[in-house]
Amino acid sequence: MLFLDFEDPIAELYQQIQSLREISEKQNIDMSEAIAGLEQKMFDLKTELYSRLTPWQKVQLSRHPQRPYTNYYISQICEQYTELHGDRCFADDTAIVGGMGIIEGKSYMIIGHQKGENTNMRQYRNFGMANPEGYRKALRLMKMAEKFRKPVICFIDTPGAFPGIEAEQRGQAEAIARNLFEMSQLEVPIVCIIIGEGASGGALGIGIGDRIYMLENTWYAVISPESCSSILWRSWDHKELAADQLKLTPEDMYGFEIIDGIIKEPLGGAHHDPPAIAETIKKIIIEQTAALEALSVEERINLRIKKYEAIGEYTES
Repeated sequence: MLFLDFEDPIAELYQQIQSLREISEKQNIDMSEAIAGLEQKMFDLKTELYSRLTPWQKVQLSRHPQRPYTNYYISQICEQYTELHGDRCFADDTAIVGGMGIIEGKSYMIIGHQKGENTNMRQYRNFGMANPEGYRKALRLMKMAEKFRKPVICFIDTPGAFPGIEAEQRGQAEAIARNLFEMSQLEVPIVCIIIGEGASGGALGIGIGDRIYMLENTWYAVISPESCSSILWRSWDHKELAADQLKLTPEDMYGFEIIDGIIKEPLGGAHHDPPAIAETIKKIIIEQTAALEALSVEERINLRIKKYEAIGEYTES
């Protein structure tokens, strides 16, 4: 188990428990009572610690290398899944995956950012930072879903769209803008779930939906805390202050009425019990798509547009 810096007290107790278990096994000594006491102490400490996480600590948890990614959720919630590739224009962007999946006997088009589980895979997936062809692939799959009247599920987890010059040359801004336009008018239900990082236009490119949910330890903002700090203070030293001021937590987003709900994670984060959080997400997908399909196409699109029109405050003079 990998622990973050603010989890050091929990890591110490974890190591003590592991040491006692090794001694118990090697020397055949019953240490169950001592282990149970330490486990209860660790549970109490975790309950207290995770009940008061700072925005920056939530950002750290959203980036935990053992956190489940899109492909994991697809493998857990789908009885059958066929991945589809390419944007039919330039290439197949591995930072965004998508395809047709069957959940409880019903077909869905599932699309999401994929970061990669190890160093080699993270490089292969470009750390979940999509190029224009990734967003064009996503749109191609959405239009396919519209053609066959299948709901669209989007898993969002990206530090941002790829900022390289080649991405700009191939029309990064246009590709994201096109997705915003098309998703706002897509005739099938769209459910978006932020499972990790929701940064900037990279997240918005597949983030327009009838229902938007965030996992408990995730974030959603126009810019990352580090980038915000580097712009305002010329260094990353103020990233914790930036995270606080950006109001990027699920609680902030729910208060601003940008999202429709917060999905509670297992104690310590989604990586502590991936099957449990996958099952929760599966239930939400089934419930929300059923509710959305009960509406007519016109009702659904009008409600979607009104949802985004209501975000933010402005005056006309």
